Amino acid sequence: MWILGLETATWTASVGVVRDGHAVTERTRRSQSSHAPLIVSLIDEVLAEAGVGVGELDAVAVSAGPGSFTGLRIGVSTAKGLAFAVGAAIIAVPTLTALARATGPRAGTVCTILDARKGEVYAAGFRWQDGRLEQTLAEQAIAPAELSRVIHPPCTFIGDGVDVYEAVLRTQFADAVTLVPLAAAPPSGCVVAQIGAELIAAKVETALATVEPYYVRPSEAELKA
Repeated sequence: MWILGLETATWTASVGVVRDGHAVTERTRRSQSSHAPLIVSLIDEVLAEAGVGVGELDAVAVSAGPGSFTGLRIGVSTAKGLAFAVGAAIIAVPTLTALARATGPRAGTVCTILDARKGEVYAAGFRWQDGRLEQTLAEQAIAPAELSRVIHPPCTFIGDGVDVYEAVLRTQFADAVTLVPLAAAPPSGCVVAQIGAELIAAKVETALATVEPYYVRPSEAELKA
């Protein structure tokens, strides 16, 4: 089974190809503006390197949030258009889970945090158990100063929220915390595709028409309305 994985939830976009659960190839690049002109070229590159035609894809897995509202919309719309065009299945993958998986096994709690602006981060907690990643804290928007209320050391924080709120995290957790910025543990399109493969194997299917970005909190347009 060929699965394409798309990750556009942060300023770093990643596209990967997985066959029967095994990573084949991946491209990861940081964008300075929008992922819109970048994502199609990354898809073309990985498919060409993998030696698979777009019509041979069995599924498209997309990182569906939370994360950058614009980035998520670009990723989800691209995935839906591609899946519809070639008749492939589409699988929505939780962004914070994919980022935690991409970082690899670590002791204690792993907390993914992405900058949500407005003085908040999108956060979720995980723990590695017998080689599997288990979620211990549901996705939520939270002020960085409140993280010590829901996350207990020893812990590792990953994601671009680390870049923005390093000082706050050091103040709260002191030496009991490991901080991993996004550049040190970047998003992985292959991990998104691998999680998609696991969801398909577990018979978790997503209808094309119902796939939407998962924002966690309302958008500005919704709040104004």
